[in-house]
Amino acid sequence: MTKEDVQYEEPEIIYIPDEEGNEEEFEVIMKFEVDGSDQKYMMVVPLISEDEEEDEVYAFRYEEDGDDLKLYTIDDEEEWSMVEETFNTLLAELEEEN
Repeated sequence: MTKEDVQYEEPEIIYIPDEEGNEEEFEVIMKFEVDGSDQKYMMVVPLISEDEEEDEVYAFRYEEDGDDLKLYTIDDEEEWSMVEETFNTLLAELEEEN
């Protein structure tokens, strides 16, 4: 295998404003759609974490409008459970591949 065979994918970085309006950097670790729904979800982790031991994963429902990305928090407990279950299933599949 030569160096040219290995392709590194650039991480996708998004900026999300906090309560004070300061933009924080997050890396998108996964995007997926839930079966039977046209809703799209993304899982992100903060690039700068206070606690290096435990990266907190955040989930958002999102819509793309051209170059604009609109994020929505998931407040519904049933929707959150569905997203969490899908994320864990996809994560398990990825770990099996490696």
